[in-house]
Amino acid sequence: MRSIITLVFITFFSITLAFSQSSERKFVSINNKQMSYITFGLEARKANEPVFVFESGLGSGGGSYGSLFPFVQNKFAGLVYDRNGIGESEIDTSVKTDADVVKRLHDLLKTLKISPPYLLVGHSIGGPFIRLYASIYPNEICGLFFIDPTDFLLTKEEDNKVKINTLSSTGYQELLMIYFKNIINDTSTSDGFRNEAKRELNESSPIFFKNYSSLQPLQDIPITVMIAYYKHIEHYETEMNENLKLGINLIPWWKELDELRIKHYAEMIKNNRDSRIILLPRYSHGIHQQDPKLVAEALIDTYENCITALKNK
Repeated sequence: MRSIITLVFITFFSITLAFSQSSERKFVSINNKQMSYITFGLEARKANEPVFVFESGLGSGGGSYGSLFPFVQNKFAGLVYDRNGIGESEIDTSVKTDADVVKRLHDLLKTLKISPPYLLVGHSIGGPFIRLYASIYPNEICGLFFIDPTDFLLTKEEDNKVKINTLSSTGYQELLMIYFKNIINDTSTSDGFRNEAKRELNESSPIFFKNYSSLQPLQDIPITVMIAYYKHIEHYETEMNENLKLGINLIPWWKELDELRIKHYAEMIKNNRDSRIILLPRYSHGIHQQDPKLVAEALIDTYENCITALKNK
């Protein structure tokens, strides 16, 4: 979430990242639409061992996690996939809500006969997706791993207070809607990306992440949240702020939003043992691309915590 403006660039670059060369891209029909995926380590997976399931950010294919593969694919089991309309997966216009996204992932796992427990990994808007999955299918999840997740818990009141406190004219929720609309109206953008942006615009109109307001409480599973904050304000952020006349005082605005996001995720995991928030000052939104070793080490630690928790059940 750290910067929507940064996200514009990250999503376009991460779409182009290739899947690991030692893993074979495969296709399967789900709801009569071809979905692209790769798996690793499933043959050596023992009964009841966690399997990594990666959920990427907005407009980003599963290949955006390619930087992590060298650290995990030879020792663990996992699934990486492209959502419908993203990467190599076909568009499916029947996927209209985030709950539909979650169900489609569930259908994919079931079709491929990849049994739980799952350790879900979500970057950016993939963070809300994995939280929603844990609400809909709680008994399938052994752990959650968030990489700079979007703050789906931000309220309108909090957003307005940030605007007032920082003397800014545009709030985060409003900026996100502007971002979605710009994608939808940009005919040079892929149809799949535009379709995904349309879905997310509807998901937060008129209420921000409206279908997340009554999530089931999290079970006591290990959770790791990695948050990048105090990011350097880039030239293009300043330029976009000026060109669109957004009236955002970027440094204090992001500072307050970062503090709220940390508060929200800390509250989310407060009842979860073996859980933590890792704060990374001056890191980029794509933490796993900037420092894959750091992320992989934290991910493996979370995996080990999942193993311990499963044994103690």
